[in-house]
Amino acid sequence: MRTELAMYEPIKSTDDGDQWREKKDIESASSLQISSHHHPYFPSDKERLVSLDVFRGLTVALMILVDDVGGIFPAINHSTWDGVTLADFVMPFFLFIVGVSLAFAYKNLSCKYAATRKALLRSFKLLSLGLFLQGGFIHGLNSLTYGIDIEKIRVMGILQRIAIAYLVAALCEIWFKGNHNVTSELSMIKKYKFHWVVAFVITTTYLFMLYGLYVPDWEYQISTQDQGSTTFLVKCGVRGNTGPGCNAVGMLDRMLLGIHHLYRKPVYARTKQCSIYSPHNGPLPPGAPSWCQAPFDPEGLLSSLMATVTCLVGLHYGHIIIHFKDHKRRLNQWILRSFCLLMLGLALDLFGMHLNKPLYTLSYVCVTAGASGFLFSTIYLMVDVYGYKRASLVLQWMGIHALPIYVLIACNLVFLIIHGFYWKKPINNLLHLIGIGK
Repeated sequence: MRTELAMYEPIKSTDDGDQWREKKDIESASSLQISSHHHPYFPSDKERLVSLDVFRGLTVALMILVDDVGGIFPAINHSTWDGVTLADFVMPFFLFIVGVSLAFAYKNLSCKYAATRKALLRSFKLLSLGLFLQGGFIHGLNSLTYGIDIEKIRVMGILQRIAIAYLVAALCEIWFKGNHNVTSELSMIKKYKFHWVVAFVITTTYLFMLYGLYVPDWEYQISTQDQGSTTFLVKCGVRGNTGPGCNAVGMLDRMLLGIHHLYRKPVYARTKQCSIYSPHNGPLPPGAPSWCQAPFDPEGLLSSLMATVTCLVGLHYGHIIIHFKDHKRRLNQWILRSFCLLMLGLALDLFGMHLNKPLYTLSYVCVTAGASGFLFSTIYLMVDVYGYKRASLVLQWMGIHALPIYVLIACNLVFLIIHGFYWKKPINNLLHLIGIGK
């Protein structure tokens, strides 16, 4: 199930060059004034930017860890609403990596129209794959059945969000890139000024909708075999609410996608208001809010629009690699930008715009983008500058083959195939024997 999509695997640029090739005009190692008995390592002309593969592989490993262990250790599981945990950095890391990759993929364009067609095709492939894997077609480890009612298929998902961010960033890189020669940081900003205009328009639109749209009362139904259909009324009538039940992100998804096409296991079901076993799932406590069992998509439309900003930030970090060949200059720019993003995000959180992954708030974008920049800088320093590559071979391999790993392991396809071979009864299978899927 491989596909040539930017987010996980190397993208070939339109001139068929390797996206990660570095020119040999890297300045002397003395320009990176870092004391160590290991000499800084300089990639040759035919080598990949290994640090990006390692970063991607590390993110895949982190994703598998939080998916498999997060239910046992809530501290690394997704936050139940406001705040961030280890799991909440996975999606921004992937989006950041997509952006860095795009700077290489569209570095040299022979035809903008051909590049646009390729970007559209790649996005469509990713959307289709995401719809198949996360739309409800596959029924889980303990079920050997498959299929989904089209009226209840989940439209959005992780891969769909990445496809949207990839397409927006790719179109910006193809069509909104200036012809200036880059000789300084200021000239680089001028060359890509329309990228920042797009990011500003997206952010402004998001904030206007999140805090300005009126959210009316709404209702939903839950069907059970014992009691039939039960209707719940959620009373809102507010603007600017960022709680689980009355936010504009959820309202737009219910209006545009339909409530039956949203994710049915929202993270807020693990809050103290909705679970007596919080931060784990559990029975509703007495007096639980009416929205506790309502569908909500953490990869919804408005939040996915805001997620494209993370991708555009990663694209800017990739531009720094393209235009500046000195290690020290690259690292200084990355670290400065990462620090500013991190401080801005924490300040926004302090003044009331809370870190929130389901809503993908601006503070969350800034903090996670800053963290992505710091982590990428650290990996780049260790792997591409000082040459500690053997220690990261496994992560590098995972990064190169990230999409197949995600499809087969994170989406449980391998386990479903193994589960399909059993002795007399479906419960008698290898997975049950070793304790997976019980």
